[in-house]
Amino acid sequence: MRVVAKFGGTSLGSGNRINRAADSIAAAVEQGHEIAVVASAMGSTTDDLLDEIQFDADDRDRAEIVSMGERTSVRMLKAALSARGVDALFVEPGSDEWPVITNDLGEVDIEETQRRAAELAEELDGVVPVVTGFLAQNHDGEITTLGRGGSDTTAVMLGKYMEADEVVIVTDVEGVMTGDPRVVEGARNVGRITVDELRNLSFRGAEVVAPSALSYKDDALDVRVVHYQHGNLLTGGTLIEGEFHNLIDMQEDSLACLTVAGRAIRNRPGILADLSVALSDAGINVDSVASGMDSITFYVRGDESNQAEAVLHDRVVSDEALSSVTVEDEIAVVRVTGGELPNRPGVILDIVQPISEAGINIHDVITSATSVAIFVAWGDREETLEIIQNQF
Repeated sequence: MRVVAKFGGTSLGSGNRINRAADSIAAAVEQGHEIAVVASAMGSTTDDLLDEIQFDADDRDRAEIVSMGERTSVRMLKAALSARGVDALFVEPGSDEWPVITNDLGEVDIEETQRRAAELAEELDGVVPVVTGFLAQNHDGEITTLGRGGSDTTAVMLGKYMEADEVVIVTDVEGVMTGDPRVVEGARNVGRITVDELRNLSFRGAEVVAPSALSYKDDALDVRVVHYQHGNLLTGGTLIEGEFHNLIDMQEDSLACLTVAGRAIRNRPGILADLSVALSDAGINVDSVASGMDSITFYVRGDESNQAEAVLHDRVVSDEALSSVTVEDEIAVVRVTGGELPNRPGVILDIVQPISEAGINIHDVITSATSVAIFVAWGDREETLEIIQNQF
């Protein structure tokens, strides 16, 4: 196998952990696998360096300063591998072998990075390159950075462009967990998870793999997350499956919008569950839900609107805190799904403003970590879809 292994700061946070990392790499090489390594700065080195910049420094100087963490890590790990008889070399910005190139805007130059990564891959027969994570280099040879989670991005990017079989993210968690083990009892490892699931978790606080890294994953590339104590690069942890698709989708069938009004619904524990369970017990699937201080809105299939209204009306008349239920039929929904949406300032405005300028009334907007759903009248659906497609 060809494997790109990324070691996070905690997995390189001491001499003992560097030795453990080197042992796992050497074992994989001995088994005949081609290994490229991406190394983060040891421990909290990058944060410590940033904390010590108590003066006005331009972006170029800051990048040079924080690069020292990764530059130290690759030298330490290369030396540890050499001590084990592994032919290794460290690769940093300025090296002839350096692969990650950015343009004048600080964005990855995909064509040039692909070319350089392919050249680096040709050296993998018997040689282990140890590459600084997080860092990049522009066409003028100046150091740039890939932002937060940049080492993960380096690893998955190189995995893709070096045509690796797998990227292994070595970190301080045993893969993806069912919950935070520091908070909940009985949290266990999730053996497999999709890119879509993980990106939603990542954008909502799960610190497993940087969301920016997963944009480089495709179906042909496996990505696994393992604990640094595991000691084996090739097994265990959580396997991340699939690839994230950016798409614009319009639901073919119309929806009905049912709104239940009541007094201070948001402060009423269990009311959403009560209404949802009533719909579920009737076999009605809820497409989307929106809530306000004094109302809850359910979107269901249009042909189920009468049944849904009857179910919700029964709940209204039996609960003195609820006032009424109303129905609006012939609603369309257009969804924009994309992993980079949360990183795009003003994305909601980019979607709704041209729709508004076209004189189309937006019935509702519901967002998740990686998608935006726009609800409009059924008769406006085709124009709305065209406007959004032109924007994205």
